[in-house]
Amino acid sequence: MNHLHPEQNPFDTGNDPAYQQWRDEKLTGYPRQLDQLVVEVADAKALTAAEHEAILQRVQKTNMAIYVADPVETRDKEIIRSLGRQFGPENLDHNMCADNDAITSLTVQSDALHKGYTPYTTRPIAWHTDGYYNDMDHQIHAMLLHCVEPASSGGANELLDHEVAYILLRERNPAYIEALMHPEAMTIPANIVDGEELRPARTGPVFEVRPDGSLHMRYTDRSRSIEWRDDPQTGEAVAALKEILQSDSPYHYEGTLQRGQGLISNNVLHTRSGFENDNKERLLYRARYFDRIENT
Repeated sequence: MNHLHPEQNPFDTGNDPAYQQWRDEKLTGYPRQLDQLVVEVADAKALTAAEHEAILQRVQKTNMAIYVADPVETRDKEIIRSLGRQFGPENLDHNMCADNDAITSLTVQSDALHKGYTPYTTRPIAWHTDGYYNDMDHQIHAMLLHCVEPASSGGANELLDHEVAYILLRERNPAYIEALMHPEAMTIPANIVDGEELRPARTGPVFEVRPDGSLHMRYTDRSRSIEWRDDPQTGEAVAALKEILQSDSPYHYEGTLQRGQGLISNNVLHTRSGFENDNKERLLYRARYFDRIENT
């Protein structure tokens, strides 16, 4: 969605004609199987024009694509770094648990820095978008995952395009969208460890329309350490969204990244199932960007 005039904004609940046109275009021909998102590439660090276009087409339609690359050189971080550059995003989020190069090594870690953070354990992770606890000026608009080594078992991801989640919720009740667009809809309390505030409380909307007209979503399905705006409409909207996420719609995808495979996305909703390492140590590289994947 590029630089829409206000009268063309499909995310304005008062503009039903624009919404219906956008919704119909969005859902027409929408892929119903995960394998429809897969693109095989010869060299992820230097995509051919055809490979780039195939990935971009999938991202434009579903906000995500899966690439399958040579599984031999999986530990090269330049793979994920160069993929980001090839699709536009450059501004990496140097979040607290990231490596020095701002690319995070997602593996089981129990040191003082990572202790207590679920992504660095074998436990499952509920529905969320990345960086939902960031301030509103530093939201994550693109996220890449690259699989170096899968777990012995488990570690699957469920995926749902946040634009589809918006549609499914708006079809239930446009007032739910209005509630979740409120600037005080969702608050993540401050992160305090041993009496030290590592991050202040963050408050903002769930759905937000960016200056370029694209839809952004910040969300976590956590039940603790979260505060929702205290009004009936917000409560109903959150309950409806949770029900949509837990449903078995044809728009939900599920799969497990294997060695050399990765996800390129505009920070879609996703989960991770619990896993067992046994004889293999699960390792994924993750890059979070303040930029969105370019449409061209």
